[in-house]
Amino acid sequence: MKARYLLIAAMLLFLVPNLSAQSSQSIIGTWLSESKDGKILVYSSGNKFFGKLVGGDKLYDEKGNPRKDLHNPDEKLKDRPLLNLIILSNFIYSDGKWTQGHVYDPKNGKLYNAMLTLKGNQLEIRGYVGIPLFGRTTVWTRID
Repeated sequence: MKARYLLIAAMLLFLVPNLSAQSSQSIIGTWLSESKDGKILVYSSGNKFFGKLVGGDKLYDEKGNPRKDLHNPDEKLKDRPLLNLIILSNFIYSDGKWTQGHVYDPKNGKLYNAMLTLKGNQLEIRGYVGIPLFGRTTVWTRID
C-alpha cells in the first residue's frame, strides 16, 4: 500500500508544472503587441531588462520616411524615430516577476510605472500611476 502512495506522489510531481523553471531570461525574445501593430524585442543588459520597438505597421509614413516620437512631452525627444525606440526600461527580475521598470507609450507620449508577468507564451504588461491597482494591463504574444 505504501508503494502505491509513493508511486502516485511521484507521478503527481512530474505532472504538476514546475513554476520555478522560469528564469529571469524567460522574457527575452520578440513579442507582438496586443493590438498587433508593433513588434518588441525584449533583451537584457546587465541584470536589467529592456524592450525596443523593432517592427510594426506605423513606423513609416506614406512616403517611406521614419515616423518620429511626436507625442513625447520633451521637445528634444520628439525628433527621434519610433523604430528601435526603447519602450520597456529598467526591469529587475524578482520572485517570478519583472518589476521596478517603466513602459513608454509612443501613442500618447506617457511613461508609466510597470510590472511584467510571463504566462506561457504571453507577457502581461501592467502599466500604472502610483500603485498597480490604478492601471491597465496589456498582453503581448511571443513570436520568437
